[in-house]
Amino acid sequence: MSSQLVPNNPEEVMVIRELVPGVTTLSVPFLRFGRIKFGGRATIVRLPSNTLAVFSPVALTPTVRSHLQTLGSTVSYIAAPDLEHHIFLSSWAAAFPAAHLMAPEGLAEKRAQMNKTDKEVTILDFSTIFTAKGKAEAEGRVKVTEEFDREFDVEYVDAHPNKEIVFHHKASKTLIQADLLFNLPATEQYSKTGIDPTTGWATKLFAGLQNTKGEAIWQKRMLWYAFSKGDRAGFSKSMRRINGWGFENLVPCHGDCFVGDGGKVFERVMGWHLEGKK
Repeated sequence: MSSQLVPNNPEEVMVIRELVPGVTTLSVPFLRFGRIKFGGRATIVRLPSNTLAVFSPVALTPTVRSHLQTLGSTVSYIAAPDLEHHIFLSSWAAAFPAAHLMAPEGLAEKRAQMNKTDKEVTILDFSTIFTAKGKAEAEGRVKVTEEFDREFDVEYVDAHPNKEIVFHHKASKTLIQADLLFNLPATEQYSKTGIDPTTGWATKLFAGLQNTKGEAIWQKRMLWYAFSKGDRAGFSKSMRRINGWGFENLVPCHGDCFVGDGGKVFERVMGWHLEGKK
């Protein structure tokens, strides 16, 4: 399933760093459609209970396993933040069978279909499945567990085609997301490969659309005219709720992270949805 997307030597090219105290990122090269240099990233948050929450897991290499031991006692939560970021769920769920698994509606069915031809995509028992119906009934305040809800704000952006789940770690003021906002090129994620993350016509084209430079006009247009067109009002409502969390750091899965200025970047990129553009 992943041979054309992820590196065959993740142990050698992964960048592990503490973004801010309590938040660690695992950054790797990642090719979309076998051509576009997106980069990929997992985020690990250490909870007060000394257990860990993992978002958008990447390869569970020996170095990652070792590093997990230095961060906390075990992994208590594993989240697939949308319909696309689930490639390594099977290995993490097998390694941490007691972990609380989270995913958006539709992912269990997608994996069941994939399992018919690829047994590496295992059938998983998700503890929390985010649904549009559940979100509406909870008036937007989606719940996971008492511990998790103390540490994180959660917004299920069901108006996004990929069914994005966005997390805000309150203590570190860090926003964790997948395909909601891009920050290409994937400089850090390709930094140990010896490969220029800006090369290739497909990468150049997509990076021109999905970056945060200047007014980020092309990313704004992609969000407005493509990703939110199915339910623009619902998408905008989600963006306003996320913006209200007052975060400072922003972790995208694709491209480089923002420390300190993440909230300002989010406001700039999501400006049309926050302002109610007509």
